[in-house]
Amino acid sequence: MQITCDDLYASDGPISEDEASFEVDQHPMEKVGWVEGALSELTYEHRLNVMENVRNKISAFETALLDEHHIFSSKLQFIEKDYETLSEMDRRLDMQYQRKIAEALEDHLISVRRDHEHRSQIEERRIRYDATLELAERTEKAFKEEIWLETNRTEQEVQPKVIEDVGKKKEKTAELEAQRKEYVKNTSENTSENVKNIATGHHKVSDQTAEFGQDVHNSSQSTGLAHFRSAEMTNQEVWKSQLESMGKGISQFQLLVPGRSIKAAKNALDIEKERSMLYMELTVKNEALGLGTETEYKRHEIEIRRRIRTISGLEQNVRAKADNLIKLIDYSPYPTISIAIFVKEIINRYVVLALGNSNSIPYSYGRVIVLVTSQVPLAMDIILAELNKNCIYTVPKHLVYSQSDFLNQRAYCTAIGYQAEEDGKIETDSSYLNRLCAYMKLYGAIVQTEVEGFQNMHGHREGWAWLARLLNAVPANVYTAAALNAFLEVAGFGLHRRYKHHFEKLLNILTRDFLKALDEGLQSHIVVTELRSYVESKRYLSEPEGRHLADHLLSNTAVISINSCVA
Repeated sequence: MQITCDDLYASDGPISEDEASFEVDQHPMEKVGWVEGALSELTYEHRLNVMENVRNKISAFETALLDEHHIFSSKLQFIEKDYETLSEMDRRLDMQYQRKIAEALEDHLISVRRDHEHRSQIEERRIRYDATLELAERTEKAFKEEIWLETNRTEQEVQPKVIEDVGKKKEKTAELEAQRKEYVKNTSENTSENVKNIATGHHKVSDQTAEFGQDVHNSSQSTGLAHFRSAEMTNQEVWKSQLESMGKGISQFQLLVPGRSIKAAKNALDIEKERSMLYMELTVKNEALGLGTETEYKRHEIEIRRRIRTISGLEQNVRAKADNLIKLIDYSPYPTISIAIFVKEIINRYVVLALGNSNSIPYSYGRVIVLVTSQVPLAMDIILAELNKNCIYTVPKHLVYSQSDFLNQRAYCTAIGYQAEEDGKIETDSSYLNRLCAYMKLYGAIVQTEVEGFQNMHGHREGWAWLARLLNAVPANVYTAAALNAFLEVAGFGLHRRYKHHFEKLLNILTRDFLKALDEGLQSHIVVTELRSYVESKRYLSEPEGRHLADHLLSNTAVISINSCVA
């Protein structure tokens, strides 16, 4: 508040710089009135208020501008960080995509290389097989020519002797005839009875001469036949020695004559022979590399055995074990030895577990075999050769007992797969049938296995061919019935799902021909009863137990359900 006096101007507020300068520059003025002074004071206050408002607005504007600048800077930094993050993500995704492309290309190249190797192996086996057949034909032709030459040589050696002996007999007969005529001429006075006696003697001499000629001819023929038989026996012995030299894997019944002692389809026997040759080649090669002698091999064998013995009925477990086995075989310095170890261990381990009547064992082991052999095709041929060796009905074929081919019943049982027990006796029929069914279930599990993204080297088509060959070429008996029943129990569902009504037609043939061809004494056998029940009840329409591998353990499911109930 300002106070105006007549002679003095005073203010209770602080003196500003403007006022000070005003006072300095103030000049004496005339006295003004009260109204003019109030107006001047109001004008001054208004001026101060306007200046204060301007300063406040400028300050607020500067503050807002700084805030906007800070906000813009923070948003710009956030955008830059987001851009860097997105760029890094794009780079990582691009690297991952490039890595996947490289892996897919590598897998494709590996599969192409393995397929090429498999085709090369098949072509090489075919060439070796053709060469073996050609060598066998040449050898057989040479033996036949040798026998023919030896027979002709024998005939040429014997024929002059026979002609010479016959000539001597004719000369002797002519001499006797001349003596008789001379005797008749000189003794014409003798009686007719003497003449008859002389004639009788002449006939006896002629008969003796003819008998002698016949004996010589028979001796010549018997000599040539004996020589031919000896040459034929020599031919058979040579063939046996050649087969034995090819390897120890050929059993004694492979030397039998197909059609007489072996009942099987010709193409099945050819395929079995090709697998046996491949199996023997692998065995010889592994023996040359020193299988079982090096410490590294034994360590490798332990690793493979450990993976196989921990196979279970879980899908994840089967995939993991198959991947481990593939790596052990691929990264081995000697893959053929690893393949032989894998085949031996997985079949032996399977048989031990399968005799315990576990339903999931054939499917889990069959799945592992399919997964491994899809990446190692040679292993499938070796596994099938091992199955054919241990169970002839996986070919399929059957041996007919005959005394000319087998020394006794024990030799026949050994030939079809019976094993000797610890006391030296042959195992019982039930034990043999159980083991036969175990092998057939594994074979059935292999042919029916389908894994997405993997190729089954011995799938439904081969299983269908096996079924047709058994029904067409193999006789009906308890062994073939057991093999057929075990195969259908495991693979029947998959074959029916693949071939539909064609499979049912084949089962009708089984009922109409195979079951009726069985002996009356076998109609009540448990194997035949189960086979008939399988067909009549159409069990092939429902999925067998254990075929679908579990995703987790039942114990885990039980624990989860208990925890949920408690919660």
